[in-house]
Amino acid sequence: MQAKLKSVFLAGLISAACLPAAFAAQSTDLSGQATDQQVGPIESLAREAWRENMAQIATPSEGCFEATYPSIIWEQTVCRQISAHAHPVVHKPLWGPAQTAGNGNDYTLQTSSLITQAVGSFPTVTDVTSEKGVGVAAYGDGGILGTNEYSLQINSSFNSTTSACKSKSGCTIWQQFVYAPDYETQGEAAVFMQYWLIGYGSSRCPSGFGSDGEGDCYENSAAATAPDVPATQLGSVKLTGAVTSGGNDTVTFTDGTKAYSSSGKDSVLYLSQVWKQVEFNVVGNAGGSEAEFNKGASITVKAAVTDGSTSAPSCVADSGTTGESNNLNLGSCSTASGSTPSIQFTESD
Repeated sequence: MQAKLKSVFLAGLISAACLPAAFAAQSTDLSGQATDQQVGPIESLAREAWRENMAQIATPSEGCFEATYPSIIWEQTVCRQISAHAHPVVHKPLWGPAQTAGNGNDYTLQTSSLITQAVGSFPTVTDVTSEKGVGVAAYGDGGILGTNEYSLQINSSFNSTTSACKSKSGCTIWQQFVYAPDYETQGEAAVFMQYWLIGYGSSRCPSGFGSDGEGDCYENSAAATAPDVPATQLGSVKLTGAVTSGGNDTVTFTDGTKAYSSSGKDSVLYLSQVWKQVEFNVVGNAGGSEAEFNKGASITVKAAVTDGSTSAPSCVADSGTTGESNNLNLGSCSTASGSTPSIQFTESD
């Protein structure tokens, strides 16, 4: 077991107005996890502020970390090496109704400035009572299937190249920041990054990368272990992806009163040099699968970025990159300016 390392950060990162509520008594669900639904509005706002702050606080080094509300101290934990189930890029023609989200048919946030951080969240989740992962024939009915099998993904574009491609003609990079329930072990979720060299060619993939059999190479970062969160509780989670040139890229998942993070060197793909597009959504769990929600479900999806600009980004339709999907129909998309420019859209069945 690795020794726990602590990195102390200024308590001022949490708003003074929220601090009294941060120490209020917590309710818990059957698993012992405190939930926002079981506390008052002030406490709920304090937890939301904590989740926002944890997304901004960098972990002190490469590796896996956890934090527990109301603490803003990251504590190092043991990383897991996990099998590289592919979350494939869109290679095949769109299938199914054109308005169904995923497999290329998704909104993406696009900016002219380099992105250093993206945060995905679900501001409103209405009438979500069930979800299951189902196979898709066009992808060989693969993936991790069954009740509450889905993934949260923040995805870059795959239209830029860096030195990670080793000058291979036609090669581009693609990076995914992923939260995936039951990814390796039943009852445990994985928080990790998946790295892709798209169009690397028929030659042998670089060390550590596997081949998807279609000329692409992929590998996973080390993974932090998090709990499986039912899809009915999407409103309490956030997923963050961050990159640092010359440093580490980090994926952070927050759920109610816990935060989980895994980081690895930016030099795997050098995403920091080219990141200008973000796709965020809830989709199937690997293998091109679909997250199938109950009839009447409605979700608001928000992707916000830090890119050194306060200008509103573009919201571009039909520009998603993951092969996974869900069964919800896309609504309209709006944009917002500010310190964290964002896009927001609805999807419902």
